[in-house]
Amino acid sequence: MEDENVDEHAGNYTSASYRTPDGAPADIVIFTISSREKDTAKKALPVQELQVLMIRRKKWPHEGQWALPGGFCMEKESMYECALRELQEETGVADVHMEYFNVYSKPGRDPRGWMISHAFFALVQEEALANRQAASDAEDVRLMTVREALAMELAFDHREILEDALGKVKEKMLTTTIAREFLPEEFTLSELYQVIQAVVPEFEEPNFIRKITSTKSRQGILEEATDEEGRLRYSSRYSQRAAKLYRFTNLTPQLSIYS
Repeated sequence: MEDENVDEHAGNYTSASYRTPDGAPADIVIFTISSREKDTAKKALPVQELQVLMIRRKKWPHEGQWALPGGFCMEKESMYECALRELQEETGVADVHMEYFNVYSKPGRDPRGWMISHAFFALVQEEALANRQAASDAEDVRLMTVREALAMELAFDHREILEDALGKVKEKMLTTTIAREFLPEEFTLSELYQVIQAVVPEFEEPNFIRKITSTKSRQGILEEATDEEGRLRYSSRYSQRAAKLYRFTNLTPQLSIYS
């Protein structure tokens, strides 16, 4: 009986009563952290900067301007599948952390017509972007610091999208274990602190190591790295003195304003 009611109502519906959008693109903010060795005789952590992948458009509209990578969703794929496809086409990578964060639909945002864009951010290791190539609608593809990108006049409303994505990633950097996407499986606490600061430069915690290693603070999200025989593992790749290695557990931190 329920199916009959559904069919009855479906018979009264016609898509001709509604105008459909002229396109539904997915825009992707692809973040990475670049590393540059310091010019010093002593071992030291590299200089790290948060960067974003940008493309220079070679077609109308906004020909010659820098923009975020992306493309139109096909009829037989979801917006998430579209974003994954575009990400792979632009970077050659697929198995990375990607999240949806907002929709952009302000009238006039795109001179081609009524475009409702769904925005995603992806976190990609720098080495995974080494073989990136410009897609057919771009004359150049380049990694640049977020500061450089925001200083330019970007195509469409991509400045707003980039600012929103940066805010979301900063928030998650301080409330989740998303830092793992920019770190090796095993890392020192100094490396973890540097990644956090690369994304959130204003973050300063003089007692970071003491706090993060306390049982109450880390909530079980970190564990000491050990070898097959249970011995603690250490690294001296960035310091004269060997530092203890850690790794993230699979625990999702439970944060509450009431705790």
